[in-house]
Amino acid sequence: MQPLISIIIPVHNAAATLGRCLDAVNRSTYRNFECLVADDGCWDESAEIAESRGARVLAIAGRRGPAFARNVAAASAEGDILLFIDADVCIQPDTVERIVKAFADDPKLDALIGSYDDDPAESKFVSQYKNLMHCFVHQQGKRRASTFWTGCGAVRRSVFQASGGFDKHYLRPSTEDIELGARLIRAGHKIELEPSLTVKHLKRWTLFGLLECDIRDRAIPWTLLMLRERHIPNDLNVQWSQRISVALMSLALPMILVDWRVSLLFAAVVIAMNHGFYRFLAQRRGALFAIRALPLHLLYFLYSGAAFLAACGIAVSARNRQPAHRDSKQPAPQDSKHQPD
Repeated sequence: MQPLISIIIPVHNAAATLGRCLDAVNRSTYRNFECLVADDGCWDESAEIAESRGARVLAIAGRRGPAFARNVAAASAEGDILLFIDADVCIQPDTVERIVKAFADDPKLDALIGSYDDDPAESKFVSQYKNLMHCFVHQQGKRRASTFWTGCGAVRRSVFQASGGFDKHYLRPSTEDIELGARLIRAGHKIELEPSLTVKHLKRWTLFGLLECDIRDRAIPWTLLMLRERHIPNDLNVQWSQRISVALMSLALPMILVDWRVSLLFAAVVIAMNHGFYRFLAQRRGALFAIRALPLHLLYFLYSGAAFLAACGIAVSARNRQPAHRDSKQPAPQDSKHQPD
């Protein structure tokens, strides 16, 4: 009596990686699964690649974003457990089998997330740095997770349906999985992070793409979410050491105009606080790689601080635009529902 697992992959012009992603799915040692690929307005060969590898393709008219695409696929899924992965991720042969066992062993487990492995597919420096950084963050995360992750995240279908699914208002790949995780946690559901449940990331990063993603698609919407929830979990890349690092680097930049030695001191403290990450990089890619990563990592804290301030400004501006008094004759706006159209 093996439960059916629904593997859901949202796709937008992912022909470069989708074939390898689906080949890895088809090598799974657990065979009672269905694979659903949500075609989010592709104009490349993604649909043909998916069909050629036995996936069920669900076409979406126009590009609606991965949150909407996942909801569409989840609505058609028949499995007891929904496993979300990205089109640039390769699962391991035993990934699905281990997920099934985790849910079977713990009836109270509602969702399970994994981690990128420490051997990214792309060899260029920026890609190695970014993917290894994500790996390190998840490897150091708390086992009782405070979020959800769609790089490799499984959830009971009943729990997903009761939650309303992903917020379809996220039109780009962003923090829609974190937002779902926040709602699941608020509702009292149990999410676990299993660091050994690793998958390979195929994404090729450029410096511009990294900055664009980290600032526009991650830091700003994540900050807005935390302001809305009025809660910052001491976990992953928002734990206290990371928040202090952001604050110190934000102070170090203007201090250059006052006393550059103080700026260097702040930077040295940040480096010391994050020595575990640099040691991890040195162990995986050598000391020279870790040294090369230092400026990029310090820059990460700088633009994270700028993004936090920008998000606070956006939140204040939005609050100021709200009417001070509402006409008592007009009905109050209804809470938005996180449901697919």
